[in-house]
Amino acid sequence: MSEHVEWSEPEGTAPAATAAVTPADAADAARLVSFGLQPKLQPARDQEYADLLRRYREDPPFARLADAVATGLGLIVLEVSPRAGMAVTAAEDSVFAVRMGDYARRTSADGGDRFLHGLAHLAVAAMAFPRPEDLADDGYIGRVTVNGVDAFVRQACRRLEERAAEQGENTDPATDAPGLEAAWRIWVRRSATGATKDARRLAGSTTGIVAKAVAFLTDSGFLQRTGEDNGGTYRTTARYQLQVRDMAGSAAMAELLELGVVPVTDGTPTLLPPEESDDLELVADAGLPFHSS
Repeated sequence: MSEHVEWSEPEGTAPAATAAVTPADAADAARLVSFGLQPKLQPARDQEYADLLRRYREDPPFARLADAVATGLGLIVLEVSPRAGMAVTAAEDSVFAVRMGDYARRTSADGGDRFLHGLAHLAVAAMAFPRPEDLADDGYIGRVTVNGVDAFVRQACRRLEERAAEQGENTDPATDAPGLEAAWRIWVRRSATGATKDARRLAGSTTGIVAKAVAFLTDSGFLQRTGEDNGGTYRTTARYQLQVRDMAGSAAMAELLELGVVPVTDGTPTLLPPEESDDLELVADAGLPFHSS
């Protein structure tokens, strides 16, 4: 006959008391989350931020409290580390969520251009991190250029058209048709730069759309501008890598990468050549975090 043994604390040892959460603790946790909502703020340059990050890593009850504050605000904690700070992203029902409609209004884009702005963000992410191992490597830094992203999308469009033709699908949908495939096709019809009397890039041109996307990502702490060549050169940040990891499983991201038109790059204007074609017109000097409305 087996004997049932009940586990119990050794005699004379009282269960550890759970420290009560104080208003000061709650304030510190909220303060840490507020730092996380300032994507350009670097822990290395703010002592209070660095101290709160250290407390998060060393004090589990405080970490749980900070996570709870973030959850209550509709935020998802992606990582808490010295390299990324408290990196958070907004859930769909969060007041901090940025929706494509809101973004389009910020950029003065009309409804027909919203697909193109979404595609620009998707293309930046795909070109910055073209391989799964790039996303997995915390030390990897992606580099993109405005003209390079535009050329990438135009090449992707060519591949999609070839694939649709092989399958006997409609290769000329209505201009206002929804969906990413329609957006790629609309993109190729749009002028790369447009034309003004003083040679400025038109906001509604495809490079203008990409420029707005990377400017938004820079303002959000996801990219850092590094130069003026090829319409503007940028490098990724740890926060952007975490954001792209979060979206990497999306069908649109996977489909774009499967087209195989972008190799690992340092942002220079190198795309894989199209198969059996020499007539693709690339952009001259050629070098993705929203919820649906």
